[in-house]
Amino acid sequence: METRSLTQEDFGEIASVIDRWWGGPSAALAHPLFLHELGDDALVVEDDGLLVGFLLGFVTAAGVGYVHLVGIHNDHRRRGIGRRLYESFTARAQRRGARRMKAITTPGNHGSVEFHRALGYGVELAVDYAGPARDRYVFTRELPAG
Repeated sequence: METRSLTQEDFGEIASVIDRWWGGPSAALAHPLFLHELGDDALVVEDDGLLVGFLLGFVTAAGVGYVHLVGIHNDHRRRGIGRRLYESFTARAQRRGARRMKAITTPGNHGSVEFHRALGYGVELAVDYAGPARDRYVFTRELPAG
């Protein structure tokens, strides 16, 4: 397996598979700004030429490595691809000055909560985080100074 930066071709493929991988209409979440403006931080994993995972994220001016969206091919789940993407993105974020990592998910996404806890993230329920009656779980992890 190879982890590398996102390309235009990858983005087109992500847009075509995300609804299938996520089980519903989600393509709008894969906004093209992650390619055209933030592409240095976005990652994909290929297995023998097949796109099997992606992570769309960025590093903020305040030094936060923010994970916006992760997708894993349905036939390649539970193989460490998500962990691999997070570890690669975290290393990139640290090199760019990040001192903290952050991600969010919706209440009810228990798999995401357990995944982030396994990676050492703290989790808090933030009421109205995304607007009135739109609570979110917020995951954070402090990074060692270095």
